[in-house]
Amino acid sequence: MSDYAVARLDEIDELNDGREPWRPVRHHFGITSFGINTWTAKEAGDRIINEHDESDDADQQEELYFVQEGRARFEIDGDQVDAPAGTFVFVRPAAKRTAFAEEPGTTIIAIGATPGRPFEVFGWEAWSQLRPLYDAGEYAEAADRGREVIAANPEYAGVAYNVACAESLAGRKEDALEHLRSAVEKSDRLRRLAADDSDFDPIREDPAFKELVG
Repeated sequence: MSDYAVARLDEIDELNDGREPWRPVRHHFGITSFGINTWTAKEAGDRIINEHDESDDADQQEELYFVQEGRARFEIDGDQVDAPAGTFVFVRPAAKRTAFAEEPGTTIIAIGATPGRPFEVFGWEAWSQLRPLYDAGEYAEAADRGREVIAANPEYAGVAYNVACAESLAGRKEDALEHLRSAVEKSDRLRRLAADDSDFDPIREDPAFKELVG
């Protein structure tokens, strides 16, 4: 295996989870020390970065955005920030942020990590294409396709966790427990998350679930 890799932006497959088209840069290179992805707007006025903050105790990520092409308009805690190509925008965890394209083809690079904490790779990029099935309540299909994603990416604790959620909601208790066990063995953060996650209400009273989250 080479000690370096090279790729042009357009060589990384563009994905769409129903929100903004994006490219999974971190996943493409197998980066494990920080998160990095790009988002591209097709038309002026398109939202590029979904509205969110990173204030949850489990996140607390600092995020750095770089406008690689076009022009963006950031909204950060109610402030408007004009960001033409070549602009960096740094946002601390508690700030609510979103961004819109001012020109077609505007592309933003986003980099994030949590200060003082080792970066955990959860694999949300690999799960993202199944999220619309989950949101639509197609839990059995999301679980079935999720098992294929796990087989291709066994290192991703977050994929196993999300598959367990779908299996719990689909009434597949034993499968849900199996994948939840795999997830929490990789990440104590997911163990804590599962304890209060309503997706596991169907199996919450099962002794095996209580043992996993206890």
